[in-house]
Amino acid sequence: MQRVCIVAGGPENLLPDLREYDEKGTQWAGVDKGTVYLVNSGIMPQEAFGDFDSITLVEKDIIERKASHIHIYQREKDQTDLEIAVDWALSQSPKELLLFGITGGRMDHALVNIQLLCKSINTKTQMVLIDKQNRIQMFSPGSYTVEKDSAKKYISFLPFSEKVRGLTLEGFKYSLDNMHIEPGSTLCISNELNFSIGTFSFTNGILIMVRSSD
Repeated sequence: MQRVCIVAGGPENLLPDLREYDEKGTQWAGVDKGTVYLVNSGIMPQEAFGDFDSITLVEKDIIERKASHIHIYQREKDQTDLEIAVDWALSQSPKELLLFGITGGRMDHALVNIQLLCKSINTKTQMVLIDKQNRIQMFSPGSYTVEKDSAKKYISFLPFSEKVRGLTLEGFKYSLDNMHIEPGSTLCISNELNFSIGTFSFTNGILIMVRSSD
């Protein structure tokens, strides 16, 4: 499977145009009200997950008519509906897992949803959190290529682990050579690429990359 896209129930105004990601072979899943967002975008979800306590009876009827498979859970459980959907998606071993409707609203949900990205560490799935302004990914040690995106020109790096060691940035406005960064450091905020392609690498830790528009 090439791509799975999950749409959760965060504020709808923060969603990008979902149709831009509706490539051939993409499998779509909605989580609670995110399933309604999918239908409103003209995309028919193959899967729907949730307790569906945040939707109206009319919206629930729409989901029951439009979604191919519906997974209903009790409100009281040990995992959020989104985590259940992410675990299902990763079990399909897609090349890409894109998450929408994750940010905005409650801060505790936004923070833990970003942490869900660590589930893709040491897998072959590229997991990306996307909203109208940001694109967020998490990386294990290695060397990576970054291409310039005029729509999201700002690139920031934040340590997710206790420390990230050996961080090197090449082709960036502010380059780095074998630096160690710790949580709370603002050293790697709001960088930009000098050229069409840049690279970043590090030797130890887990690193978050955020690409943002102004």
